[in-house]
Amino acid sequence: MLRIDLISGVPSLLTSPLEYSIIGRAREKQLVEIHIHDLRDYSADKHRKIDDYPYGGGAGMVLSPQPIFDCIGKLTGERHYDEIIFTAPDGEVFEQKHANELSLRRNLIFLCGHYKGIDQRVRDELITQEFSIGDVVLSGGELPALMMADAIIRLLPGVLGDAESALTDSFQEDLLEGPVYTRPADFRGMKVPDVLLSGDHKKIENWRSEAAEECTKQKRPDLFNHFKKKN
Repeated sequence: MLRIDLISGVPSLLTSPLEYSIIGRAREKQLVEIHIHDLRDYSADKHRKIDDYPYGGGAGMVLSPQPIFDCIGKLTGERHYDEIIFTAPDGEVFEQKHANELSLRRNLIFLCGHYKGIDQRVRDELITQEFSIGDVVLSGGELPALMMADAIIRLLPGVLGDAESALTDSFQEDLLEGPVYTRPADFRGMKVPDVLLSGDHKKIENWRSEAAEECTKQKRPDLFNHFKKKN
């Protein structure tokens, strides 16, 4: 079973999304174990303070090292963690290949940044990977951590009703997924491509492959060029 520990100064942002949809069902099936840790519980300050002003001046507050070191120290003292991940706007962009790799691990920690950031000593001494969800700054790392957790958990065996579904998602083969259709076959004069109604699985597979390539070529030429180089 995969275990994910989420560390946050605002744990209420994490609680509700983890109870529903795919993640919630995976937890009910005991396919993943998720634990949320409130940084304030590890603060040595009598007011449970977890941040302070940055040295050298400047706007914003910085998460202090003490509660983070104590929290992660407690967790790593109980078990080995494959990765300790920090959600940072200047981290490597999180992609499907990372979700694939992390879904094979046993124990993961996600440290959610907040305010202006975290003390650099945490990043230097504790963090093993840093991920961003793109060139955008959010109020905290909770939403990126949830997004990454969702991408990882849905790949675990037994999580999705259709085991093949995750393997055909966009980005799995450096391609976007092509158009998909459902009933009715004719909706207000707009018809489903005949090949999808043919029952010929080989033709359908070829059509989907060609549609995926064309979709990627039009929407993500950078991704398409990478695909062509590999193939």
